[in-house]
Amino acid sequence: MDTIASLFSFITTPVSWVIVQFHTVYGTIFGPDTGWAWGLSIVSLVILIRICLIPLFVKQIKATRAMQTLQPEMKKIQERYKNDKQRQSEEMMKLYKESGTNPLSSCLPILAQSPFFFALYHVLNGIATGKTIGVIDDQLLASARKAHIVGAPLAAKFMDSTDKVTALGATLTDVRVVTAVMIILMSASQFYTQRQLMTKNVDTTVKTPFMQQQKMLMYVFPVMFAIFGINFPVGVLVYWLTTNVWTMGQQMYVIHNNPTPGSKAQAAYLERLFKHVSHHGKTRNRREKAIVKAIVVKGRDRNEFERKFINGLNKAGLAAQSDGSVMKGESAAVAQTEDGTTTTATATAPRRQQPKRQSKAQRQSGGTKPAEEATESLSLTKSDEPEDAPAAAGNKAASKPGNGTRSKAQSGQRKGPQRPKSPSKK
Repeated sequence: MDTIASLFSFITTPVSWVIVQFHTVYGTIFGPDTGWAWGLSIVSLVILIRICLIPLFVKQIKATRAMQTLQPEMKKIQERYKNDKQRQSEEMMKLYKESGTNPLSSCLPILAQSPFFFALYHVLNGIATGKTIGVIDDQLLASARKAHIVGAPLAAKFMDSTDKVTALGATLTDVRVVTAVMIILMSASQFYTQRQLMTKNVDTTVKTPFMQQQKMLMYVFPVMFAIFGINFPVGVLVYWLTTNVWTMGQQMYVIHNNPTPGSKAQAAYLERLFKHVSHHGKTRNRREKAIVKAIVVKGRDRNEFERKFINGLNKAGLAAQSDGSVMKGESAAVAQTEDGTTTTATATAPRRQQPKRQSKAQRQSGGTKPAEEATESLSLTKSDEPEDAPAAAGNKAASKPGNGTRSKAQSGQRKGPQRPKSPSKK
């Protein structure tokens, strides 16, 4: 660890200068030789570094989500070229180039933070060995060696010997109890951060090897922190515990306000957003408009949570617009009751009436009369006309000899008004 820290000695002077500046401020409040002054100086250094790394954190989120989106395509490439590793690597690089993603982008905050971490370790190790380093002179070195955090010296380690701990003005029991508690808190915060990422902010609709890797890291990282933590000085444990707590809070904020599409966190966020929008009748700020706009633009590619959100707005009489705003829909009217609840009255179109089925007599008579009237009319006509009456003059040409008294209706001819036939040529 000392060899690695020496590689980042070029940044030791800036890190030590920042610590000294914070120590000057806190020393006037708590005293220059107290653990509060030096401990809060390290905490303030962490906060300053993490604020500077926020742009990289945003880039990390975008890169991680882009990698999750590419996982199905990457799996296809691996299966297609599983016997040709070179072609597989070429296709992977081509996929990254076309999509504009970089696998290393998800590691940028850790890589950017590493020089500061090793520089701080180099500074604290110099304090433990009694060497001036950076801008820390003999007077500041003596003050730092007197500083104790809950009974543990700033430069003490869990694996230090009794003589070394005694030289720093503490007991081995106090050092090991304090370092053990800090290592447990450091590992637990790392585990919780990774767990909430896996359980809440991962697209559950896509099952990829990337999820299995993240799940494995959820258990590996805490073990690594516990192993390396026993060789960290108390000051470095303060630094690493602070940065883990910061990461956990930052992750919780992102999951709550900008969750991954298709995750459980998105379902909870859209449910809260629906309640706010349906209550106020509009999106309240620019962030909500951006979320609604992204959902509207997706169209048919929306996931089940986004479709549920849009359908809920439609049922509430609201319509999401392409610019992210929300307007009252034309197909529903929203009424506010006296007790403050919202009711929805949907305007429905009149149902189309199906025509009644006509009887055979109605179809024969043209459908202008009901079946009963048509039947009665036909029966009256038949009763008024004698059965043996001679045929009319206009029907002589239509009748044939040999038919006797059988009528046209009895011979199978269709009833009802018939088209007159043209007179036969003589």
